Amino acid sequence: MKKIIAISAIAAASSFMVGNVMAADAPAAAPDPGPVTANVTLASQYRYRGIAQTNSLPAIQGGFDYAHESGFYIGNWNSSISWINDGYTGLNPSVSAPIEMDFYAGYKKEVSEGLTLDVGLLEYYYPTKNLPSSSKYTGGTSAYSGRQAAGQSPSTLEAYIGATYGFATLKYSYALTNLFGIDESKGAQYIDLSLNYDTGWEGVTLNGHVGYQYVPSVSVAAGNLADASFSYTDWKIGLTKDFGNGLAGAIAYIGTNANGYAYYNPNGDNTGKGTAFVSLTKTF
Repeated sequence: MKKIIAISAIAAASSFMVGNVMAADAPAAAPDPGPVTANVTLASQYRYRGIAQTNSLPAIQGGFDYAHESGFYIGNWNSSISWINDGYTGLNPSVSAPIEMDFYAGYKKEVSEGLTLDVGLLEYYYPTKNLPSSSKYTGGTSAYSGRQAAGQSPSTLEAYIGATYGFATLKYSYALTNLFGIDESKGAQYIDLSLNYDTGWEGVTLNGHVGYQYVPSVSVAAGNLADASFSYTDWKIGLTKDFGNGLAGAIAYIGTNANGYAYYNPNGDNTGKGTAFVSLTKTF
């Protein structure tokens, strides 16, 4: 889910969903990219808002952006994923959803010296096949992944508003639909703070991020234990390196306190557990 891609340059992959589509890492400098840019990323895995989207396997990502001098922008970003069909492994292995396709549009403008505001809409679209019919999750144990227990469509529409001042960006997102297939999760909210500090040394930027995902949903039953909430906090610390000519690398550590009963993979592992992350991005 990288994270909004910075319109004028690279958004180093993470998620988010750590990234913005996850909170975007510092962009690599590129010579006069013009109103249209493209980007491609190879990443050790895809994490969005701290949650694994590719079962900790590598991901390939890329997109296109158009930015008008007025501040209006529109774009598309895509990533390989596995979390949807992973959730049905062994029970309904015919479920297919190999890609996430993000479509977004908004308005971004410097409103005073050093302060930039950004507002827009973002659609996370997942082309799926053989997804079970929607049904209410009634508790007990579920053979499906927690996020997919009710068979809801994972496609999600969010509205967002963000403000950047200096090297700090504060962003708020609001789900206008159910959030990534979680039943009764319309109205979910995500707020995150990202810090991208240019060290001035060899093109290295320090990156920090903390976010909170609130999900107003029915909790997933955690066996004989108390219900497990879908809400959680995520964080990241890392750095990016600008190699010039639109090429940038990123390395980070990503973690969350997501409940393992709500966010588990077919192996029973918590998809929000801490992990290292590396990526290489080229902007054209």
